[in-house]
Amino acid sequence: MHTFIDFPNLGIHLEHVGKTLTVFGFDIAYYGIVIGLGMLAGIGMAMMEAKRTGQNQEDYLDLAIFAIIFGIIGARIYYVVFAWDMYRDNLLEIFNTRHGGLAIYGGVIAAVITVFAVARVKKLSVALMLDTAGLGLVTGQMIGRWGNFFNREAFGEYTDSLFAMRLPVDAVRASDLTEAIRAHEETVGGISCIQVHPTYLYESVWCLLVLACMLLYRTRKKFDGEVFLLYLALYGAGRFWIEGLRTDQLLIPGTEVPVSQLLAGVLVIVSAVWILCGRRGFVPKKKQKKTE
Repeated sequence: MHTFIDFPNLGIHLEHVGKTLTVFGFDIAYYGIVIGLGMLAGIGMAMMEAKRTGQNQEDYLDLAIFAIIFGIIGARIYYVVFAWDMYRDNLLEIFNTRHGGLAIYGGVIAAVITVFAVARVKKLSVALMLDTAGLGLVTGQMIGRWGNFFNREAFGEYTDSLFAMRLPVDAVRASDLTEAIRAHEETVGGISCIQVHPTYLYESVWCLLVLACMLLYRTRKKFDGEVFLLYLALYGAGRFWIEGLRTDQLLIPGTEVPVSQLLAGVLVIVSAVWILCGRRGFVPKKKQKKTE
């Protein structure tokens, strides 16, 4: 398998981008390393926000333990359910996440459920915890998306745009190649290559912008939970567009409708309406006071 990754229109050539790192004879997937770094950064962001707002930082360490565990499980279940044909004949493959196969929205759903459970046990505000944890969540997504870079996955259709990414055909899954991509397949240096949208990059940059908006908005919120709703609306808007570019879409069974694109669209509308209603006084505006 060839291991280069090029961005020809930017003049970037990465000769060797491996998928694993060998330590003492054991192969460790870069995908897992990047996801782990994203988790640590997300926890750090949430704890800084907890400190700023006068909350107990240890509550977010406790939340992180459970949210990470159940978030990964939720992300995997979501992916497997909507990609069942890939696993129905080899059920043990369900437990193999070394080649990706985690759906962000599945993780978000599981994490939100975890927040409700932890807040109930600790008798804390669910909405305030969602605002705080939401900053950590989008931080983790921003970094974690780069795991797809090492796995050569989560890319879009053929493009010759400025950010077009060139990959050797033998380094990607055949199921991710569409007719349009194959129609533009070319030979570079004797190697068959494809040129596609680096949608993982688009999403990572979009998450950075969403994080910036959330950080600016948090001091202007009128009710707890508003910052998390802003995350759902903004991230959903970007994901709706990006999902339409991807070639590895998870479809609603029996349809050609991408489930994550549909969910993103619904969340944008619901969150925007909820924020509007809340700011007009239809949602209780109870906020926890910051400890000076």
